[in-house]
Amino acid sequence: METPVNLSLEQQFKLQVLQEQVKSLTKEQAQEYLMQMFQQMMVKDNLVKQLLKNA
Repeated sequence: METPVNLSLEQQFKLQVLQEQVKSLTKEQAQEYLMQMFQQMMVKDNLVKQLLKNA
């Protein structure tokens, strides 16, 4: 029951800026960045689940 969500104009801009920034990263830096992003996404998922559980 997933609803497709489009990015806002601001989010699209931030994504383009990020895309330019990551081009200069080494492979090791990119891998570390990716791992940090996934960890943050998982923490956010846990927070949302907890909020929904307590609602």
